[in-house]
Amino acid sequence: MSAYRLASPLTLETETNLEIYSPLLRQLLGQRGITTITEAQEFLNPSYENHLHDPFLLHDMEIAVLRIVQAIKNKELVAIYSDYDCDGIPGAVVLHDFFTAIGFTEFQNYIPHRHHEGFGFNCGAVDKLKKDGVSLIITIDCGTSDIDAIAYAKEVGIDVIITDHHEPKEILPNAVAMVNPKIGTTYPFDGLCGSGVVFKLVQALIQKGKEEHIFELKEGWEKWWLDMVGLATIADMVPLVGENRALAHYGLQVLRRTKRPGLQQLLRKQNASMRHLTEDDIGFTIGPRINAASRMDSPEDAFLMLSTIDESEAGATVAHLEKLNNERKGIVASMTKEAKKHLTQTEDTPNVIVLGNPLWRPSLVGLVANKLAEEYNRPAFLWGRDGKGVIKGSCRSEGTTSVVTLMNQVPQLFLEYGGHHMSGGFAVHDDFIHTLHEVLNTAYTGLGNAAFIDEEIIVAAALSLEDITPTVLKELFSLAPFGVGNKKPLFMFENVTAKKVDVFGKTKEHTKLSFQTTGSAKEAIAFFRLPEDFKKIPKVDEQMTLYAHIEQSFFMGRLQTRLRIVDIV
Repeated sequence: MSAYRLASPLTLETETNLEIYSPLLRQLLGQRGITTITEAQEFLNPSYENHLHDPFLLHDMEIAVLRIVQAIKNKELVAIYSDYDCDGIPGAVVLHDFFTAIGFTEFQNYIPHRHHEGFGFNCGAVDKLKKDGVSLIITIDCGTSDIDAIAYAKEVGIDVIITDHHEPKEILPNAVAMVNPKIGTTYPFDGLCGSGVVFKLVQALIQKGKEEHIFELKEGWEKWWLDMVGLATIADMVPLVGENRALAHYGLQVLRRTKRPGLQQLLRKQNASMRHLTEDDIGFTIGPRINAASRMDSPEDAFLMLSTIDESEAGATVAHLEKLNNERKGIVASMTKEAKKHLTQTEDTPNVIVLGNPLWRPSLVGLVANKLAEEYNRPAFLWGRDGKGVIKGSCRSEGTTSVVTLMNQVPQLFLEYGGHHMSGGFAVHDDFIHTLHEVLNTAYTGLGNAAFIDEEIIVAAALSLEDITPTVLKELFSLAPFGVGNKKPLFMFENVTAKKVDVFGKTKEHTKLSFQTTGSAKEAIAFFRLPEDFKKIPKVDEQMTLYAHIEQSFFMGRLQTRLRIVDIV
């Protein structure tokens, strides 16, 4: 079972090495494995010039570049084939913008339909592109595992260059080139997302084009496309370390000054400040609307919103994406209501919630599973049927049970499955869907304590509310952007008393505590959790211990420092 533990003190050597920093910043750096002044300066000062690697070190990059240059010279029709999520779509925009900038117009974008085509490179798409006269396909964020479809493309006379970041299998597709940091041993960083890989391709193309006098861009022009790379690097939850840290850091800087009318209008509509944009705005505002396009309708809508330079077209696509996002919320609410109704009809809520409906979209069931896992404090497995008739689902942990450990117990049920302790995905044999509930619950009972995640939650430091000063905030946010591999620090606040305990929101489903303090954080909030959902119910003037993140939110023209509650004990 998960338990909170204060981070271990730093070694004397690390303390000495980092002595120019404050005790808190030393502690936070040391917890990230940063133990020398050189490492600290590199981490705190990401450099575009020093932290980005030579793109030609990537596997097959030279081959890919030569083939694309040939297509540009010969004016061949090229297809940019990207995944439909918040990595593939921004990556497609990067390559679209590059081709447009150099005056190459013989290309088209293709994004597979999530519901009807599913993830990856497929033969049906090859047929469509062949009919259009395409002779070269460049994939983004997919292709590494699509052996049959790539063999089919070759058979019908289309060359394929794969740019991807997914794990390769033993047998690789027979593509013209496979540009993937996880293939080969020459590239020093294997954590790039799909958009990061295609940005490296663009860097290499710019270099080659300049050398051979084929095309030339204004020096540093490609940096404007880092807004897409930063967006994808943060949204796709790749480790925000090494090269990714630099890409995310500069990506956010460009996003704050983006020239894209679609993004400008989207952020204005959400009352989000471009100037103060953070990784949280990507996670809660931009990302969901990009993903709503493929979950609900056509992924091209999100691509158009990001790529268009026309103000009116941008406005129309932003309005459409907002409508889709609201529809998504409505459908998810309806599915959640249906699931809860089913659960009220059972005598006892099972240890593992397993529900499904052939009419439910697999792209939405994960959102419902998340709500059920939180509300019923149990792992939830939900399924629907995709456009090809395959039963697919998503699962979410309530925080203590490993959904992957559960699935590992009964692999015979699944056509495929994967994920991590907290969430996963699966496809089920038609023959087994009616017994999925029974078998997973039997597996849970059989596992006993082995079903639980035996992990400690590390608390970065113990602070008081008065410790949250502008100086501390500056030090804390020098570690941003936060994400996988660079987690937002969790702090413990002992003996805290609230002067007010509120619930807020349209349906009163969020919690807010108000404090009387000289520190910068006067409030602590928790979304979609009520006071009674915590280990200790917070009451006015009653001491409690808060586990929380420190965050800043810019809303309605006001920058506010607050705590984001993780737990109250």
